[in-house]
Amino acid sequence: MSTHTHLRTEPYERLGVAPVINACGIYTDLGGSCLSESVWEALTEVNASWASIPALLDATGRRIAELVGAEAARVVPGASAAIALSAAACIAGRDGELNEQLPHGTAPRRDLLMQRGHRYKYGRCALLSGASIVEAGDAEQTTADQLEAAIGPHTAGILLPAHLDGAHGTVPLRTVSEIARRHRVPVIVDAAYLSYPLELLPSFTQAGADLVCFSAKYFWGPNGGGFVAGRADLVAAIVELDFTRYESGPRLTFGRPFKLDRTTIVGTLLALEEWLAMDHEARWASYAQRVAALREALADVPGVGTLARQFTLDERLVEAAPNALVVEPERAGAAAQIERTLADGEPSILCVREGEQLVFAVETIREHHDVLVGERIRAAVEAIA
Repeated sequence: MSTHTHLRTEPYERLGVAPVINACGIYTDLGGSCLSESVWEALTEVNASWASIPALLDATGRRIAELVGAEAARVVPGASAAIALSAAACIAGRDGELNEQLPHGTAPRRDLLMQRGHRYKYGRCALLSGASIVEAGDAEQTTADQLEAAIGPHTAGILLPAHLDGAHGTVPLRTVSEIARRHRVPVIVDAAYLSYPLELLPSFTQAGADLVCFSAKYFWGPNGGGFVAGRADLVAAIVELDFTRYESGPRLTFGRPFKLDRTTIVGTLLALEEWLAMDHEARWASYAQRVAALREALADVPGVGTLARQFTLDERLVEAAPNALVVEPERAGAAAQIERTLADGEPSILCVREGEQLVFAVETIREHHDVLVGERIRAAVEAIA
């Protein structure tokens, strides 16, 4: 048996919290991703001294804008906060009085348009700003004419989830942007996890988006980090909306709850820089090798089959460059039993169950735990044989 049976997590243990081996992938409820050693080392230095947070936000924003090819950018506490702040910027602009009234007040434009086929759960985050979601189109489709007809005097912006761009019966971003520009209405794109392939990062502003929201955890940054990139005037409105100078400035700004610490601010930038410089071909090759090794280790286990698949960030299993081991027990109901056995073991191993399949995402399994994961899967299968 492997000797790697204990996770060194004294702070967790002192709190009575059991550490886990994360075979699910990058999820907020599991802490996002793990920072690289180089980023962690740099943040130890940041932690040791103070800095002006407004100056730090301005500097990191300039650098991120340069990296992603946008006019301006701002670090924010995750993509959900980015959506809320972006919606607020479209409603209030740089009007300090309207900003201070949010989410209530007298702003003349509060409607945020969404295509019917684009309605999704994170649209709720925009409501924090006081926006109202107004649907364009019908249950069958949204046409360009329907979208344009839905724009009215109370329209503050259009919200488009990037992962649904091009979905059947919807208007693509480039056309949405052309329509919005004619009516001087900004377009907000939620591209939370779309930071790979790397050409995605600048693609949304290139297609006409005015503000684009990203989450840092998907490029191995802090779980509580993210950024907005886009038009300089709208990013400037987010600057005036955000949490800084609430005590010392002239306004009680809407964005005060969206506070950031200096390590998250710097960590978001440093992780993005590393992500852009990373050899991603080697990264994916390493996933394929690890999945192959796990399959080989389980090849002689009776009662299960294995597959090499890509587990996408929108939780689909596809036949592409693999980053996940898929285990398929032959007996009905066995997947749930194996999942429970792994989760209840020491250390707990968490995976994703899709019906009668178990998905083990190697991206978030520490490499030195690969052998242990294979051994534990074998033992769990044998226990129910």
